[in-house]
Amino acid sequence: MTTLAIVAFAVSSFAAVTIHYYNKDSKAHTFKVKIDGSIKEVTFKSGTSGDVTIQGGASEAIIITSCGEVTVKAGDKIEIINGCIKK
Repeated sequence: MTTLAIVAFAVSSFAAVTIHYYNKDSKAHTFKVKIDGSIKEVTFKSGTSGDVTIQGGASEAIIITSCGEVTVKAGDKIEIINGCIKK
């Protein structure tokens, strides 16, 4: 049982949030992100789709945009339109 607890702790220590995005805008967007008590930045390339991984020790993150804050969890899919994020 102790080994299981150590493995669970090790996995949660390296948690990250990977999301799939489609940026419909013709410009790239860089947003601030709150994860695990830290502020980071994430960039979404223009006019394309892809995956972004936000490194941190949490299973969800908050992306801060001029349109408001959006909470995302691993596996979420988002669209970026006019600089705003829609889930």
